[in-house]
Amino acid sequence: MDSIRIIGGNPLYGTIPISGAKNAALPLMIASLLTPETLTLQNLPRLADVSLLVRILGNHGVDYTIAGKKPGDSSIAGQTVHLKARNIVDTLAPYDLVSKMRASFWVLAPLVARMGEAKVSLPGGCAIGTRPVDLLLMALEKLGAEISIEAGYVIAKARGGLRGAEITFPKVTVGGTHVALMAATLARGHTLIQNAAREPEVTDLAQCLVKMGAKIHGIGTSTLEIEGVASLNGAVHSVLPDRIEAGTYACAVAMAGGDVMLEGAQVDALRSALDVLEQTGAVVTPTNEGIRIARNGAGISAVDVTTQPFPGFPTDLQAQFMALMTKAKGQSRITETIFENRFMHVQELARLGAQIKLDGDAAIVDGVRRLQGAPVMATDLRASVSLVIAALAAEGETSVSRVYHLDRGFEHLEAKLAGCGANVTRVSQAG
Repeated sequence: MDSIRIIGGNPLYGTIPISGAKNAALPLMIASLLTPETLTLQNLPRLADVSLLVRILGNHGVDYTIAGKKPGDSSIAGQTVHLKARNIVDTLAPYDLVSKMRASFWVLAPLVARMGEAKVSLPGGCAIGTRPVDLLLMALEKLGAEISIEAGYVIAKARGGLRGAEITFPKVTVGGTHVALMAATLARGHTLIQNAAREPEVTDLAQCLVKMGAKIHGIGTSTLEIEGVASLNGAVHSVLPDRIEAGTYACAVAMAGGDVMLEGAQVDALRSALDVLEQTGAVVTPTNEGIRIARNGAGISAVDVTTQPFPGFPTDLQAQFMALMTKAKGQSRITETIFENRFMHVQELARLGAQIKLDGDAAIVDGVRRLQGAPVMATDLRASVSLVIAALAAEGETSVSRVYHLDRGFEHLEAKLAGCGANVTRVSQAG
């Protein structure tokens, strides 16, 4: 099993190209099930989750081809893929595949919308709380699907097709909004989605669906209106840059010091996190190329944050920001409002010398002068990269094990950091 070895102390200087967003790529790939025509996705990241979803979609009959590289393409440039679900050969998504990645559960929506039936295993993914699927199923029921759960599988049936309806989510749900959007595009009549998630990844899916022929109004707002169409066509769409990856590297520069251009990063998708980073003492400069992050030798200021749905501070940057706060001057309070049980990185950060106390849904971080390298273990996708960030500023060597979590969400992490001067290498082990 691979590990990542980091020797801390090097500031970061250079350019880091930001990959396509994992959280946008997955629903976009699933949307290929809505049409028999080809959906071409550009800037698709090379990630373990993407590869797994290819297997799941192939199980349903989706053909997947990768376009060849063009002369001059960077070795870490996003890939272009063609997805074609001409014939859905199976509406079953089995446990052995779905249990490995939570987002794969969303195939339920396009399958029942296009085929009138689906049987999908209850999901897996990162162990960061229960994250129930009740709101996703509620949305499908509102659209006329009959839902039952048998032996760990959700069975959805809509023999006469889905019907437009009003869906009001009691709380903001990204997954629920993805599911409702995809299903409503092929539902007969008008659908109104209230309290929809406004995350950029939801907007990216909506814009792609429009290219495919969907009729969607209110994109980017909390109220979405969809007029169902009889069928969708193929399209070409570029996956938006990954705001979580950009925010992660921004935290890394703020932690290690230096000056890095985050090439392709979008300010509007990351504004709340950038505002917080500026309060810690980092210098944030938007440019035509992306976002430049710099920090001189001055200390890191302690800042309190609370995770919120977009446009608030992202829960997917909570662990990375906590790593930064471990060396801040003073005390910070980090409150997690989206997922319970998302503080599993605390114990591993403590192995590096961090001083963190848990208080319900909050973590109180007392900054320390120095962190010391140590063996640590990744527990979920975002927690794993928080350990890398802390290790960049720790004295001596840190070894991060179970990095398959990292491979699920960060493309070429070691190469991107090493290209800016970090002493980071992957250690491959047999078995």
